[in-house]
Amino acid sequence: MGDDARCFAPSAARNREPILRELQRYLPGRGLVLEIASGSGEHIVHFAASAGPGQMFQPSDPDPVARASIDRWAAVLALPNIRPAIALDAAALDWPIETASVVICINMIHISPWAATIGLLRGAAHVLPAGGPLFLYGPYRRGGRHTAPSNEAFDASLKARDPRWGVRDLEAVAALAQALGFGQPLVAEMPANNLSVAFVRGA
Repeated sequence: MGDDARCFAPSAARNREPILRELQRYLPGRGLVLEIASGSGEHIVHFAASAGPGQMFQPSDPDPVARASIDRWAAVLALPNIRPAIALDAAALDWPIETASVVICINMIHISPWAATIGLLRGAAHVLPAGGPLFLYGPYRRGGRHTAPSNEAFDASLKARDPRWGVRDLEAVAALAQALGFGQPLVAEMPANNLSVAFVRGA
């Protein structure tokens, strides 16, 4: 982290453009885009810099160091369409925001306990309107198997760091989403053996 509070994640520089291209399929012309677990803030500032005039972005993270990084990135880039980062724990029963047009979450589900995924889907179901999308990005198992040897090794390293972490089964995430009123997953293969997964909230 530099003296100006900005954090830098090398993976964000590599994957932000492919993620943006896929995310743009789900962004409305106007509305609030809520990001859960914004981390360094490099993804959301990239998205905001490419957004239309009617799109506003709300970053969030439970870590004050991350929130300081997000706000500094927005200030340095002079982006008027990013709100100040808010403290939000995905696993919390109550989120400090009432409504959003889109909810996005990048690379959190595998680096957090399963309770965070439950909270993410529950919270998104609460704040999204009918037809609102939840957009996820990261590695997943499919059909009970890893999609690449590198993902299997990554999964082992995550569990060594914290046994509550790990690459999740896409089917388990989809089943939970559908139980909370979302539709079938809309899946796209992404670079580095990751997936984008979108769930649209039902009526």
